Amino acid sequence: MQDTAGSSAQSGGDIAGREFLAFKLGKEEYGIDILKVQEIRGYEAVTRIASAPEFIKGVINLRGIIIPVVDMRIKFRLGEPVYDQFTVVIILNIKGRVVGMVVDSVSDVTTLTPEQVKAAPEMGTAFSTEYLIGLGTIDERMLILVDIDKLMSSPEMGLIDAIAP
Repeated sequence: MQDTAGSSAQSGGDIAGREFLAFKLGKEEYGIDILKVQEIRGYEAVTRIASAPEFIKGVINLRGIIIPVVDMRIKFRLGEPVYDQFTVVIILNIKGRVVGMVVDSVSDVTTLTPEQVKAAPEMGTAFSTEYLIGLGTIDERMLILVDIDKLMSSPEMGLIDAIAP
C-alpha cells in the first residue's frame, strides 16, 4: 500500500489524536500542539528592548519570570498588527523556556486524526514549510499546523537553542 501522505509521514503516527490550539492571524487559522501551551492571557503592554528584532515586541513579567513576547503578525509579515479585546498572548513552554506569542484571537482546541492531516504544499506561504506539520482539515475549516518547537528554535528567532535531532 502506498503512503499518500508523502512528506507528512511524521504527521500520521505523531499526530494521531493530538490536540491543537487553533488561533487566528489575519484571515488564516493556525494550530499548535496544545501540550506546548502553558496559558493564554489577554494582551497587555510590553517593555520594549532596544535593538531587538521588530517582531519581538518586548518582554513581560509573568509571576516573576521575564519572558520575551513575539508578535506573529509582524514575524510572518501579515500586515499591521491591531491590538483589540480579542488579541491574546499564548504563553508557550518550549524546551523549558517560556515565550509569549501574540496572536489576533484564539478559537478552540481540536483533536485531529491522521486522516485529517495533509502534507503542506510547497508554496509562497508566510513562512517556510519546514516549520509546518501539515494542514488539518475539519469539515470546511482548514488549520495550518505549525511546528512551534522548530519555529521558536529557528536561528532567525534566536529565542531558544536549536532542538537536538
